Amino acid sequence: MAATENARIAAGTRIGHVHLKVANIDRALQFYCGVLGFELMQKYGSQAAFISAGGYHHHIGLNSWESAGGSPPPPGTTGLYHLAILYPTRADLADALKRLAAHGIALDGASDHGVSEALYLRDPDENGVELYVDRPADQWPRNQDGSLAMGTRRLDLEDLLRSAKN
Repeated sequence: MAATENARIAAGTRIGHVHLKVANIDRALQFYCGVLGFELMQKYGSQAAFISAGGYHHHIGLNSWESAGGSPPPPGTTGLYHLAILYPTRADLADALKRLAAHGIALDGASDHGVSEALYLRDPDENGVELYVDRPADQWPRNQDGSLAMGTRRLDLEDLLRSAKN
């Protein structure tokens, strides 16, 4: 099905939450709440949990309904590439980087995309996770025709850490 001009999604549309299948709820909560700092909003026994930032009903749902004790999908299959968590400030992203290091969580990568700065890692179930902060739109790199000129350069982690609040 081809996209048409009158089929555009509303500009204010946002993705509300993501729901992940995990092998072990407590292990997932240890990562998302214990390392990244999300707040547990509700837990349904040992099979599901809902977590948020700032008291919202949930940004991430975790469940083991079909995946308890399961393994990650093998390479070369379809599925979620990564979930992206947008931080409000560069200092908040730097604090997240400090927490990752304190918990010994390795990065898969760290990139400056021109429009954003991003950290890439894996959760305990091998789901890809991107932690990022956007630059103000007036600072986004543009081509001469005004289109975006995003790219991928190595992110200077030492410079990012200097932005940390703590």
